Amino acid sequence: MKALVKKELGFGKLELIDVEEPEPREGEVKILVKYAGVCGSDIHTYEGHYKVKAPVTLGHEFSGEVISVGEGVTAFKPGDRVTSETTFYICGECQYCKTKDYNLCQHRRGIGTQQNGAFAKYVLARQESVHKLPKNVDYLSGAFTEPLACCYHAVKKAHIKPGELVVVLGPGPIGLLTAQLAKDAGATVIITGLTQDHVRLEKANELGIDYAIDIQHEDVKKLVDSLTDGYGADVVIECSGAVPASKLGLELLKKKGRYVQEGIYPNDEITIDFSKIIQKELVVRGARSQKSSDWEPSLQLMNNQRINAKALITHTFNINEWDKAYSVIKSGEAIKVIFQSFD
Repeated sequence: MKALVKKELGFGKLELIDVEEPEPREGEVKILVKYAGVCGSDIHTYEGHYKVKAPVTLGHEFSGEVISVGEGVTAFKPGDRVTSETTFYICGECQYCKTKDYNLCQHRRGIGTQQNGAFAKYVLARQESVHKLPKNVDYLSGAFTEPLACCYHAVKKAHIKPGELVVVLGPGPIGLLTAQLAKDAGATVIITGLTQDHVRLEKANELGIDYAIDIQHEDVKKLVDSLTDGYGADVVIECSGAVPASKLGLELLKKKGRYVQEGIYPNDEITIDFSKIIQKELVVRGARSQKSSDWEPSLQLMNNQRINAKALITHTFNINEWDKAYSVIKSGEAIKVIFQSFD
């Protein structure tokens, strides 16, 4: 079968090649991929900023149909409509595994990073990570479960209360999902972007986000102050992975405000004004990926039509059109890109 493989670390070196079709071993589920989304981390991987265990097939946002199961799998059968967590292997012994914080296990192997992923016709998943799609979640929406679970994980850390003002920095797919979750939690929500993000900001308006602000032409601090009697935002969730956005976020927060870093920076070391964290007594938290407890709530949010994930799709491609997919993402033309054919 064909697979989109990151053959070596560094820029590029992503090739569509023939690989052996996988077969499930004990405790594993073989899934025919219906849709697979392109994540920002796939872009970082392609550009050499994000390390994976090369060679490896990329792709970790997906939905599909169970084709076969390995020995000992009883919860799933051929024909089931499913998606899967990215966790493929954990040690099961560390303190994080014991609290089911599998995203923090030092020995964890993830689908699409250390284990072959879903940019291929078939993908394997461990049975503990597989989830059936609810009745009202089609395959296309199902492919959004992983990014939605990541956003759900981050929003939980923000402890949003009804009536609070939440600023989401970055109107990409993660920012737009995060903004919807914050809105669902009862907050007044501002989402920010640049002039080049006009398509994404327009989508935010369509989705019912309260304010979609182009910070190159509008004063977001003035807006925040006008909505809070000058105190500042209760919560900032940074989704762009851009250093200027992080600095802006600390500026916009009220004293004792909460800051959550969800976006991934291209470089590990950045400069942050810690005086604002100290002087404002800010709570700053990181949100790494997602964990098992984030998945079923995310599926139910889509099932109950409280979150519209597939509205973010702007482009679909075949797996052999990676170059086109990369181009529309980098140009800012796309919001969410999906692969739909893997032959």
